[in-house]
Amino acid sequence: MEFNKAVLDCMQRLRRRLRDEQNLEIRLSQPDAIQAMLTACLCSGDEVTRELGKQLATYSDLAPSLVTKPSSATPAALRQPSVRIYRGQRVMS
Repeated sequence: MEFNKAVLDCMQRLRRRLRDEQNLEIRLSQPDAIQAMLTACLCSGDEVTRELGKQLATYSDLAPSLVTKPSSATPAALRQPSVRIYRGQRVMS
């Protein structure tokens, strides 16, 4: 997928909304950032966030129906603790 200004602007707006709304911390440098954003949009109750998710889905050549399907999963169930390596030790954050 090609990242142009429109895609990056949409991702940044969606990232801010998800951080404020669901306390999700998604970095644009993550390899699965788009999929994580689209999954979080499924759980969102805000229509603007859902519209941004649809827009991102069209930019990323994913079916917009992925964003419009109601999901029974909650954001807490989707979030898994991130594991980092710090001085050779696994650290949950």
